[in-house]
Amino acid sequence: MDISYILNELGEDRSQYFNAVSPPIVQTSNFAFNTFEELRNAFANEESAFLYSRGKNPTVDILSKKLAALDGAEDALVFNSGASAIYCSVMANVKSGDHIISIKKPYTWATRLFDNVLIRFGIETTYIDGTKIENFVNALRPETRIIYLETPNTLTYELQDLQAVSQLAKSHGIITIVDNSYCTPIYQKPHDFGIDLSIQSGTKYLGGHSDVLAGVLTGSQEMLKKIFNEQLLNTGSGISPFNAWLVLRGLRTLPMRLEHISKSTVKVVEYLKKHPKIEKVLFPFDEDFPQLELAHKQMKGACGLLTVVLKANSLEVIEKFTYSLKHFLVAVSWGGHESLILPQAGGLAPEDFDVNIELHRMARIYIGFEDPDYLISDLEQALEVL
Repeated sequence: MDISYILNELGEDRSQYFNAVSPPIVQTSNFAFNTFEELRNAFANEESAFLYSRGKNPTVDILSKKLAALDGAEDALVFNSGASAIYCSVMANVKSGDHIISIKKPYTWATRLFDNVLIRFGIETTYIDGTKIENFVNALRPETRIIYLETPNTLTYELQDLQAVSQLAKSHGIITIVDNSYCTPIYQKPHDFGIDLSIQSGTKYLGGHSDVLAGVLTGSQEMLKKIFNEQLLNTGSGISPFNAWLVLRGLRTLPMRLEHISKSTVKVVEYLKKHPKIEKVLFPFDEDFPQLELAHKQMKGACGLLTVVLKANSLEVIEKFTYSLKHFLVAVSWGGHESLILPQAGGLAPEDFDVNIELHRMARIYIGFEDPDYLISDLEQALEVL
């Protein structure tokens, strides 16, 4: 299916809404019925009928069709945040006594789900280095039900071989879930490699303007019907019509935004790699990245996130560098118009900072829509403090 058709036409029956070019925000909680037969059908099949906007809503439905097509999946569910998508996808596939294999240090709210919530129900999680398939094999148990992936992760960008992990999981009847927020479906399609469920933070590139929270889950119709009825409806974690409309707006420009950001990022990476006050640059498509071959195998591109290791001798110097930047905001997340920086030292108590620990000197940088030379000039003047 052509991406131009998906982004601009799929799911949009303009004759249903006065031939408006932009789909309406159907801001209703409730839907009325003309016959008992219609009402009975809606109760019996809420995943495919408009009954109550906690479940299915016309604006959300248009977005869901586009997101499923972008991922090459049968269906999509859209949540009020990426954390909700993670929670519902995992909870739908485990019971007391089950076991999960997860890559080390996944997204914070995946870790908290595994360590703080599931453990209370006797569901254990084993964290592994996901760069080697043998680590997955060695972690397998008879009670393993989920393998949870995030490729690349969003600090040091380790990858997992999606095809190899998928084949291993299918041979043992295990569900695979991957967080694909870094790449989006434009640059990586996990279902093409056999992954069962793909998650994205729609807050990031899909929305694209730092003004909406959203989470996306794609997979088979059978699996998503189960998650819709058992998790999404019970938690009330579906996206609102207005936020769905904001993500729809963002999708229109997604490919061109990613292209611009990616080109700018490459230019910034090239500059930083040559700078004497930068010890290391981490970026999945850099020629020195240890998993570059795998990155090219399963990713069509790498977007705006990169990480630098600063040659800094104190916490105070890192803080001074950070706030010497004039055009990078200090903030979490990414994917919007604004460039960002997130030093790892900023989350440490001063007494815990250790200059000998590489992680403590890392700063994650997001390259936004600004001209790359404009950002490089800003980095140049800020690096003078190191």
